Amino acid sequence: MTSIHDTSVQGELAKLIDEQLELAVARLPALEPGRVHPSPVDHEERAAPHANFEDLMLGNAEATPEMLDELAALDAAPELSEEELARQALAAADPPFSP
Repeated sequence: MTSIHDTSVQGELAKLIDEQLELAVARLPALEPGRVHPSPVDHEERAAPHANFEDLMLGNAEATPEMLDELAALDAAPELSEEELARQALAAADPPFSP
């Protein structure tokens, strides 16, 4: 059973948490929807923010000439046969366990 004291402490705690969250939000820089941020995977290789395919599809970025070239090359690439797909899968597989 919850006492009146427990309820008031919970209410005070919730109020304190809300105040702290509001302070934290006020200190955060506003995110610009049109700005593209570097991905965590390659942030060291690229100093400037760059768009990825997801940004392009969501309308947050415009396609760069490099991006268009890469998409055109992927579109023009021949389809792989079942045999080639199987060969690549076997080549990428881990070697079997040997005791």
